[in-house]
Amino acid sequence: MELKDVIGQEEVGQRLLRMVGEERVPHAIMLCGPAGCGKMALALVMATRLLQPTQGQPSANVEAMLKTFQHPDLHFTYPTIKLKSMSAEHQPVSADFAAEWRQTLMKSPYFSFEEWMNAMGGENQQAIITGAESDELARQLNMKSSQGGFKVSIIWLPERMNLTSANKLLKLLEEPPQRTVFIMLCEEPDKLLDTIRSRTQRIDVKRIADNDIEQALVQHRGIEPEQAHRIARTAGGSWLKALEALNTGNENRTFLDMFILLMRLAYSRNLKELKKWSEQVSAFGREKQRRMLAYFIRQVRENFMFNFQISELNYQTQEEEDFSKKFARFINEANVMDMVELLEKARRDIGQNANAKIVFYEMALQMIILLRRK
Repeated sequence: MELKDVIGQEEVGQRLLRMVGEERVPHAIMLCGPAGCGKMALALVMATRLLQPTQGQPSANVEAMLKTFQHPDLHFTYPTIKLKSMSAEHQPVSADFAAEWRQTLMKSPYFSFEEWMNAMGGENQQAIITGAESDELARQLNMKSSQGGFKVSIIWLPERMNLTSANKLLKLLEEPPQRTVFIMLCEEPDKLLDTIRSRTQRIDVKRIADNDIEQALVQHRGIEPEQAHRIARTAGGSWLKALEALNTGNENRTFLDMFILLMRLAYSRNLKELKKWSEQVSAFGREKQRRMLAYFIRQVRENFMFNFQISELNYQTQEEEDFSKKFARFINEANVMDMVELLEKARRDIGQNANAKIVFYEMALQMIILLRRK
């Protein structure tokens, strides 16, 4: 993969390539940034440069292996789930889902966690990186490089390591195998062990500039400039969200419907229907529930900002804006912070495996009180 294939992020991309060109690559790099900003694309650009032969022109064989993500010195680690077909004692490892991973990457290096869960056939499981995965990674990296050059380990979402896995990876970082480069792609670095963070060189990858998203939509997707401009503004620097906005049946459309229904039922104090609403969203998988609550938090903030009638402050789709025209007046200085706190607490509780029906119904009851606050 080349830097020209990355959407925006020219500054970070050039920085990574300079490290390689000047032969000052640290043994462990942590690219930190929100989903959809292009961390995987940047990692693949750097890995491609590191794994090219050091002398002469790149060989066709090496290029073919890199293009299909099957280079023997390129190793991927990512969260996995336990399938029903696996034995009770088996700990899932990345190799169990290698075919699904390559297929996902071949489609695009820009993909969501939900897409990866669907590729694995995940439903309500929590995807993690197991201790067995760290053992397997250590075994692979301690082998001699097949091409005589670098070995590259790309670790996607290391914050999803369990404690056993994290401690084993720490040992690898403390005593890295010869000519091995770790590239960790992290969205929530605060969830990592301090000792792991201290042994990596952190590089922050910011949200993609609106202009870059807008340009990519026009050039690569054939979107009209006016529509591309609105999509770029609502994407929040995420290419994934920009692509979602192109699909009228996307997940956010469902989340908007559930948000509207919750607010209408809470305002009318319809306890019976709120209970049904709680049961309906409880049927979603936990990861989807967390994404929905994150969407709700954003909508509360956007509706509060809508009241100021400054278009530059609003980042909404046309459908979201249409609802805000009538609803935004109910979100004010007296309740906006408590609403956000309520939704964030529900998101934390769901992440800690609390009973979803109880969490959502309690949240809905509290929303009745907050909506009436002026």
